[in-house]
Amino acid sequence: MTAFNYIALNETGSRLKGILEADSARQVRQLLRDKGLTPLQVAGARERIGKKKINALFARINARELALITRQLATLLQAGLPVEEGLAVVSRQIRSGRVSSVLLAIRARILEGHTLAYGLEEYAHVFPRVYRSTVAAGEQAGHLHEVLNRLADYTEDVHESRQRILLSLLYPLLLLVLSVTIVAGLMVYVVPDVIAVFIETGRTLPLLTRLLIGLSGFISQYGLVLSIVVLLFMTAGSFIVRQSRMRQRLHRLVLRVPAAGRFNLGVNCARFARTLNILFNSGVPLVEALTISGRVLSNQWLRQQVEEATQNVAEGSSLSAALEQSGDFPPMMVQMIASGEAGGELGSMLHRIAQDQEREIQALVRVGLGLLEPLMLLLMGGAVLFIVLAILLPIMNLNQLIS
Repeated sequence: MTAFNYIALNETGSRLKGILEADSARQVRQLLRDKGLTPLQVAGARERIGKKKINALFARINARELALITRQLATLLQAGLPVEEGLAVVSRQIRSGRVSSVLLAIRARILEGHTLAYGLEEYAHVFPRVYRSTVAAGEQAGHLHEVLNRLADYTEDVHESRQRILLSLLYPLLLLVLSVTIVAGLMVYVVPDVIAVFIETGRTLPLLTRLLIGLSGFISQYGLVLSIVVLLFMTAGSFIVRQSRMRQRLHRLVLRVPAAGRFNLGVNCARFARTLNILFNSGVPLVEALTISGRVLSNQWLRQQVEEATQNVAEGSSLSAALEQSGDFPPMMVQMIASGEAGGELGSMLHRIAQDQEREIQALVRVGLGLLEPLMLLLMGGAVLFIVLAILLPIMNLNQLIS
């Protein structure tokens, strides 16, 4: 049976959309007529999704939804349901019609005699390569439900880690935007009217006030032009950074910056270790697991180092020696991998590495936020104090002259 998307009219003339499974589009139309509906359009699930460009669907399947789908399917398989029936049940639980169509289209491929991994490959823009390779390894090993549980844990951990970092950065970013908005508003709309009163007196104004007048005039006259120039420079910089060689050099330079480099290295090492852990424990060969794990790194320089390490492992080198040769990975991480290889517990050691790196990242974020928040308050207070003093000094001078 194949999944079909349909559009039909009910007795009141309202349009209804849905999904039905049948052997042919003709059978779907007959099923709709039996329900008192008038079919307008019937199309195969895969065909319809293809028309809507499946790559747009990937952005709407976040990690939480993917983890939920994976967990539900693993539970159903563990209960003894076949894969195709599990997909049918999960598709009915998903609120998104497009995601449900993808699951039913994959189910149709399984009913045609293909594997789940083969069905996932047709939707490579929806399911990450790590996900597809792990499922393929689970099917080959005959432990698909265990692998799916690991995938669900992995996806949830990655999502929660990102959420914690984003939530931690939310308050400082809001404070920065609010500070800049308030100061810019004062400089453009309030300060010029107040200062105009003192200029009319014809007296020499204090230095602080003259600086404020000059700064306010510059922002009023050239603020828009300056914003456009900054935007153009950012666009040009973004275009230059997209070049492979320049991006590698920039990412290598980032690793040398004390705080930012430590944070960037920790994020990438945690991502690398966690991805390699889930692949290795699922039975994916080490060389293939390294190839996939290297591609999840955001730092292009580290990605190149992993590619070279993968080549060395393929030639017979140990993983710890290959990573140590690059000189960019933390010595503790390399030592833990060496211990895992020696004791035959590489999978569990990779899990510990990921946890250690994530804890270090969270500690860095806490320290950074602890310094950033008071710094932002000081900068905002200093800007407001500068404006207030520049306005009060002429008033104090006038009072002295009158007295």
